[in-house]
Order: sequence, then C-alpha cells, then structure tokens
Amino acid sequence: MNADHYLAAAERHCQARGCKLTAVRRQVLELVLRYEGVVKAYQLLADLQKTRAMAAPPTVYRALDFLVEQGLLHRVEALNGFIVCRHFECRHDGLILVCEACGRVEEIDAAACLDALRAASAACGFAVNPQNLVLTGKCKVCPA
Repeated sequence: MNADHYLAAAERHCQARGCKLTAVRRQVLELVLRYEGVVKAYQLLADLQKTRAMAAPPTVYRALDFLVEQGLLHRVEALNGFIVCRHFECRHDGLILVCEACGRVEEIDAAACLDALRAASAACGFAVNPQNLVLTGKCKVCPA
C-alpha cells in the first residue's frame, strides 16, 4: 500500500473510531512512512522542524502516542523507536523481524506463539507484559 492509500485508510480508521487525525498527527505519520525501518522520535522531531520550526518534543511524543493508541504505529521498545502498522486491527503485540544488514522491518502475526510464551511464563509464576517481540537476523534480500 503506497503512502497516499495508507494515509486515506488511516483517516477512515480514525473517523470510524471517533477520533481525528489532525494536521500534526498526519504529518508525523507521513514522516514515519518515509522510513523503511524503525524511526526514533528525535529523528521525527528533526524532520518536523524543517516545516514547523517551533515543533518541540512534546508535540512529536503526543502525536506518536495517539498513533500507537489508534493502531497506526507500533512502539518497538527494544529498539527505542516506532514502525508503521500495515494492518490496523492487529493485537499490537506481534513479532517484529529486523534485518541487521539493511534495517528492513517486517511485522508478523504471532499471537498464538506469544500466547504460548505467556502461558509458559505464567506456569513459572512470571507475568509477561504485552509487547512486541523483536528478532534480528538477515532478510532474504541481504547476503548471508
């Protein structure tokens, strides 16, 4: 899905949820869409300041929080950054695959696997917080 189609779908998704994709939120989402892999908040702030000189960190963080809450982005804690979610209605605690060579990121639905990990953890008396599990390796495009 190209960026224009994604943004239109994101707009419809927000409207259906009774919230608004404001100009700043949309611009932050557009900036995230320009990155192939994980993007950090301060990279986005620097990009945003090119058109909104007065943009401050809270502006970006509020927009990112909204976009994560609405299911448009994933916060990847292990990489201290964000990636685009290509399917808005997922559980948002999936498996994130990151290529160590090119930085390509792929999200896959691993709900059953993650549920099994939570159950195994619970059996050991350990509660696991919902989150994305990150695996690193090399994608099929990069040489081994």
